[in-house]
Amino acid sequence: MAQLNFDDKNGLFYLHTPPSRPGAPTLVFVNALTGNTGAWEGAVAPALRQKGFGTLSYNLRGQDDSPFDPSLALTDEVIIADLRALLDHVAPTRPVFVGLSIGGLYAARAVLGGSRAEALVLLNTLREIGPRIAWVNEAMPKMVAFGGVGLFMDAMLPLLTNDEFTARAHGDMLARTYDPLPEGHGHLNLMRNARTTEWAIPWQDLALPVLNITGLQDRVFLDREVVDRLYTALPDARREDWADAGHLLPQERPARLAESLARFAGEIEGRG
Repeated sequence: MAQLNFDDKNGLFYLHTPPSRPGAPTLVFVNALTGNTGAWEGAVAPALRQKGFGTLSYNLRGQDDSPFDPSLALTDEVIIADLRALLDHVAPTRPVFVGLSIGGLYAARAVLGGSRAEALVLLNTLREIGPRIAWVNEAMPKMVAFGGVGLFMDAMLPLLTNDEFTARAHGDMLARTYDPLPEGHGHLNLMRNARTTEWAIPWQDLALPVLNITGLQDRVFLDREVVDRLYTALPDARREDWADAGHLLPQERPARLAESLARFAGEIEGRG
């Protein structure tokens, strides 16, 4: 457990374990907007470390234990610059970026901006912002301002996750009460500024191996035609479409995700 401090108000909480096997890559995990390191550290990262891979997980500014100046807008430019600064600070061995949802976009844009990476994993990232997703992006900060992340998750979870996961989560999640987030809360800052995120990037310029994993039970962000079209633009890509998963792959199918990441990282390791 460590902290990269930018100044007395801003910093990043991170967890880094180098590879235990010489030449093995380090999986660098980039959160979604409402995520935290727990999404990776619960099962996925430990399984990868057991296989000798390194891991680096961290929280965006505004997420748990990553402080931020309340006067700062947590835009995509800030988040990507933070990722690049963390990579420079930690210098992980043979980094393979793994981004969930918008986290995959941040990782891809870091690569396009010059950050060193040997490969990239996109988890439910490929999308275009049409009317449906724009609506969701506008509604999210309103929901969390009124009832916190709990209200957002209770309203959206059945549309985001597979039916098995939704059934297991039903009792605990719907039993809670809702409290509005204070105006300066990090999640509110992140969600409000996410609406201006630039998604139209040159996917064809990602000249590195890419693994794209799509959960087919995602009923919010998934548009199969868009995924198919953007995927074909990637010059060195392979894909997995999971019929038994939705949007939150690290929580829904952690063992399967760890296996896929280990297989892909092994491919990268074998390239020398």
